[in-house]
Amino acid sequence: MPAQYLGPLPDHGRFDYLPITRRPRYRWPGGAGLAVYLGFNLEHFAFGEGMGAGIGPGSPQPDVLNFSWREYGNRVGAWRCLDLFSQLGMPAAALINTALYSHCPELVAACVARGDELVGHGHSNAERQGVLAEADERALLLHCRQQMQQHSGQAPAGWLSPWISESVHTPDLLAETGYAYTLNWCHDDQPLPMRTRGGAALWSVPYPQELNDIPMVIARQMDGKDFAQLIIDNLQEMLDQTRAPDAPALVMGIALHPYIVGQPYRLRHLRRALQAVAAARDAGEVWMTTPGAICGHAAKVAGPG
Repeated sequence: MPAQYLGPLPDHGRFDYLPITRRPRYRWPGGAGLAVYLGFNLEHFAFGEGMGAGIGPGSPQPDVLNFSWREYGNRVGAWRCLDLFSQLGMPAAALINTALYSHCPELVAACVARGDELVGHGHSNAERQGVLAEADERALLLHCRQQMQQHSGQAPAGWLSPWISESVHTPDLLAETGYAYTLNWCHDDQPLPMRTRGGAALWSVPYPQELNDIPMVIARQMDGKDFAQLIIDNLQEMLDQTRAPDAPALVMGIALHPYIVGQPYRLRHLRRALQAVAAARDAGEVWMTTPGAICGHAAKVAGPG
């Protein structure tokens, strides 16, 4: 084996390794050990081109089958999900494509009216961010902030790249364009600071790749009732891990896409899972919140690291 492969491997330089057992202890507001948030992905896709999750094998464009299945989420599924969130008194983080402002502005307005946090999620999920030149990527980040401020009255504090596609410069550009946190990295159960080239603060807030309906339901073909049980099992295990006074405070995100969980039979199972979260919240064991609030609290009590 060549000698260059026997030393340290290439590294991103964004953070050091630090096991969760060796970190300062803190709690969430109200004394809870577990913070839970809903990452509600509201997306729009170009017709006849670009990327997108599929319920069936891709067809030559225009791929009406898969496009119309995804569009169901904006027309029907999202509204059913928002009703469920409101019934349970749950805030959400609406991860929005800014193309929604020209396509279905009523949907974004409904999230704003509920008091949900708006998180930047690119212009369209038909495109990957990581292939952009640095200047174009910066322009995308600034465009999304400007559009959300103009149309919704709030500039986003957080960002999730479409398809979690990053360039080597993405964390630097996020910090330089005014974002406080990223959801792109799924390497931990706690929010952690990242290094940027200019030294500006950027936090990584955990975003789930397992408690996420796309990889579970679409990629692994998990049934709706099993996905709901996955959420419940994860909740119960993380509650067990955080009950002791000296246990680390943890974050549990639940990533949802309305064209998937907004289907009636899946929504019925999601209701059961979120009722379990609501019961833990009402018992004082869970802080039901948003990723922006998680970032803000962690920055106060955990420090820059």
